[in-house]
Amino acid sequence: MSVSITRHNPNFATAPQFTPEDMQEIAVQGFKSVINNRPDGEGGASQPTSAEMEKAAQAAGLHYSYLPVISGQITEAQTAEFAGLLVSQPSPLLAFCRSGARSTNLFQMASALSSQSISASSKSAPACNWNAQQDIVIIGGGSAGIGLAASLLKRQPNLQISIVEPKDKHYYQPAWTLVGAGEFNARDTERDMADVMPHGVTWIRAGATAFDPEKKQVHLDSGNPISYQYLIVAPGLQLNWKAIEGLEETLGKNGVTSNYRYDLAPYTWSLVQSLQAGKAIFTQPPMPIKCAGAPQKAVYLSCSEWEQQGRLKNIQVEFDNAGAVLFGVADFVPPLMEYVKRYKVDLQFNSQLVAVDGPAKKAWFNVKDAEGNVQRVEKHFDMLHVVPPQSAPDFIKQSPLANADGWVDVDQTTLQHVRYPNIFSLGDACSSPNAKTAAAARKQIVVVAENLLALRAGKSLPTRYDGYGSCPLTVEKGRIVLAEFGFGGKLLPTFPLDPTVPRIAAWILKKNILPWLYWNAMLKGREWLARPSKN
Repeated sequence: MSVSITRHNPNFATAPQFTPEDMQEIAVQGFKSVINNRPDGEGGASQPTSAEMEKAAQAAGLHYSYLPVISGQITEAQTAEFAGLLVSQPSPLLAFCRSGARSTNLFQMASALSSQSISASSKSAPACNWNAQQDIVIIGGGSAGIGLAASLLKRQPNLQISIVEPKDKHYYQPAWTLVGAGEFNARDTERDMADVMPHGVTWIRAGATAFDPEKKQVHLDSGNPISYQYLIVAPGLQLNWKAIEGLEETLGKNGVTSNYRYDLAPYTWSLVQSLQAGKAIFTQPPMPIKCAGAPQKAVYLSCSEWEQQGRLKNIQVEFDNAGAVLFGVADFVPPLMEYVKRYKVDLQFNSQLVAVDGPAKKAWFNVKDAEGNVQRVEKHFDMLHVVPPQSAPDFIKQSPLANADGWVDVDQTTLQHVRYPNIFSLGDACSSPNAKTAAAARKQIVVVAENLLALRAGKSLPTRYDGYGSCPLTVEKGRIVLAEFGFGGKLLPTFPLDPTVPRIAAWILKKNILPWLYWNAMLKGREWLARPSKN
């Protein structure tokens, strides 16, 4: 099916213009009614008429309503009529226009106008009407979830896949470190979620709240549960900003920033540009975290800029790491230490940020000594780059899918759940002990896609994940140490070069090539250089 469907709740969805030939498949998807919000003749001769769409809908057993509205000119009367259709027509309903935007706006306006009626309509429709239609449900519309859906559909275009994702924006997060260094435009890391959803996937615009694997159901914040035959759990991880006292109140001002948020990375660059002298503190929380190299990337890129501008000698740079080592793979520590020495960075290990007073420019750290004793230490700063503690999302931690540490409990090589065979997990939320990076998800997508389809066919799982992860360590502007490794810190370089040497080519790869590959390959089901090892 070529129709891109966006679920707003269990009983209502929108779509861009589709053809009369798509009506039968829309009925198969479980919809009962179709609302056409596009005026006839708007798209010229290529646009099907309302009469043609109505005939096809009736042939498919669908109720059909024609409520044409002009873009940007929705009236109160049209809103009221749309609200009435939501109540009176059998659900689930699918509304469409040229792009789906007018139908979405109508739904939002109608919801505000008559929320009680719409709510009553939603409650009157049995959840199983559309729950039973779910074949593969993916929790999460990030890089892992979108990439997996695209890869599955490349293999079997007739699969019925639903993605549960409440957010309306999708981000290429690996570039935020470069945004914080003035080397990448933040707007180029953002796309509308609707634009990255693979064609043929149903987008359920809601958040998952709980799992019932015995009943094969996922509970949503929209109220109704959805049922599945196979479940993929890929919601990413949770940034726990509240775990640091006083941090949320001062983020984005008072010299306190973080490259771990889209809206804050540009502020990092603003602070780097404006700081002429003083003390800059960079922090790293306990592991595991998303992209373990990112906290120190911010250190190196900031120092590189200050060095180029002749200001580094006037700035005291400190890196407070809650862990005991600079990097988890020993082979890369020596080249990184060369840059630590070059920039005269004061390394502080076993030092965890626990509180911030932005207006006073003070931060407090719990510092552990060799005997394990912890002391609270106060430090002044002029710039503070914070990386928050991170964990699995709460609804994962509190679910029967979690292991003792809160992550989705999977076999690290097959990525299949250890207790529920019809469930897989990939990306940052799974328990596999690999680096939590987009590069890891790129390899995991192939593993889950091939293993899930083999399971559906009654075959043994053919593909194994080797723990691959990649961390392009931006040690200076224009050079990168391209760290690629697998389970146990085994080096897994893509190219036949010494991976510990900082290279210009790796910088070009990170800044210019990987973003393009992300949008045009990984999210499109093109698995270039993504093949993992096999049995």
